Amino acid sequence: MFPGQGAQAVGMGRALHDASPAARAVFAEVDDALGEPLSALIFEGSADRLTLTANAQPALMATSLAAVRAVEERTGRKLTDLVGYVAGHSLGEHAALAAAGAVSIADAARLLRLRGQAMQEAVRPGEGAMAAILGADVPTVEAVVAEAAADGVCELANDNGEGQQVISGSAVAVERAVALAKERGARRSIMLQVSAPFHCALMQPAADRLAEALAGMRIAAPAVPVIANVTAEPVQDPAAIRELLVRQVTSRVRWRETMATMARLGVGAVIEFGAGKVLTGLARRGVPGATLSNVHDPAEVETLAAQLAGSTA
Repeated sequence: MFPGQGAQAVGMGRALHDASPAARAVFAEVDDALGEPLSALIFEGSADRLTLTANAQPALMATSLAAVRAVEERTGRKLTDLVGYVAGHSLGEHAALAAAGAVSIADAARLLRLRGQAMQEAVRPGEGAMAAILGADVPTVEAVVAEAAADGVCELANDNGEGQQVISGSAVAVERAVALAKERGARRSIMLQVSAPFHCALMQPAADRLAEALAGMRIAAPAVPVIANVTAEPVQDPAAIRELLVRQVTSRVRWRETMATMARLGVGAVIEFGAGKVLTGLARRGVPGATLSNVHDPAEVETLAAQLAGSTA
């Protein structure tokens, strides 16, 4: 699994960079692709600049792929020989595709820079908003956003897990939905400090720009299936992947259903590569009984390598 925006932190991946030549090469490749030292921003800050969508998205991808390459370097095996599926949350799907060999790291970095800029520019500041709705089931949230949509765009943007949903749309409609959710028994409903209303119809201008960029980009069949955000189902066809990456910008991230798909497919171990442990926390309930691991620093690389050696002994 590969995390999405919000997991970024100044200093992420620095220990991997310093310890692993393969990880170091990933950061160098991203810097070269973007024509600027993004790695310096990742390692040293400022936090405000790193949090900008156009920086956070390629930065998180770079950190995740550095962790993948460090594990491959340590084990002498490709990630796709070790796992049966990959999946990523929102921008993390781009990292998953790069990890599975569908796109190059350089192309993923350039695409995520454009994606971040386009998402940031799609809606004027203050016109859009996002909010977290906690402690309510999906039907309740869907009913709330449908009612609030009378005041403007309002959609369920991230279905992250039972009782953890994020809504997105025009500011006035989202604010109404927050009030409605509280009335309908949600444990907590809070406005989020975000730069744009992601994963809703207001992102259509960004989706159009991404479609143009993807039209000229090489996408190969990934070595293992990618469980797509839009459908929560495995996909390997390059044409379908191209279409789903465009649709993802305006569509719901079906992460709860993605985890249910993992469980249905018999996934018994889940590894989160990159910054943070949000997806691991969600998988604790979403993929019952699975062994959970994180890889973000050299010690975790060694731990995973030992586990993998034991599983194949």
